[in-house]
Amino acid sequence: MKDIYAVDQNFENTDLVQSPLEKGEYENCTFSNCNFEYTDLSGFTFTDCEFLGCNLSMVKLAHTAFRNVYFKECKMLGLQFSECNVFGLFFRFEDCMLNNSVFYGTSIKKTLFKNSKLIEVDFTDCDLSNSVLKGCDLSGAVFDHSNLEKADLRSSFNYSIDPVVNRLKKAKFSLSEVYGLLYKLDIEIDKGN
Repeated sequence: MKDIYAVDQNFENTDLVQSPLEKGEYENCTFSNCNFEYTDLSGFTFTDCEFLGCNLSMVKLAHTAFRNVYFKECKMLGLQFSECNVFGLFFRFEDCMLNNSVFYGTSIKKTLFKNSKLIEVDFTDCDLSNSVLKGCDLSGAVFDHSNLEKADLRSSFNYSIDPVVNRLKKAKFSLSEVYGLLYKLDIEIDKGN
């Protein structure tokens, strides 16, 4: 069976669990309020696409290509971005819920995460250099041997990042969240009143 090639198509209010998306390449397509939960998008290619208000929780992403893809107001729990096709991997997230997702070993330089929940996300061995994490909740997120050089986390909160095992040169942090960098020292910081 031949893979499809879809261009400039809009998919709205579609339950793709009941009617699965045909495997292939999707370019400049918009997916609005679609349910992908637990579907298999392995081997799909999405180029210059938008996902708006979609549920992509627990979707399989083996060799899935995301090339310049924008996610807004999407529920994306437990996704294994570490299994994606690395060629041209580039995406942006705004107002998304990415809890328990895995970016282990990915190179996602210059990625924008805006006003998103990144609770217990795994960024181990991830290259986030020059990325912007704006207004994100990073409770329980794992940063281990991660590259955060020139990353901007000034408005993000609840992070715990060990400066000894992560690369932080020229990264930006807010003074109010500095404890997230010093937690391993087991010191008391007076936050003042």
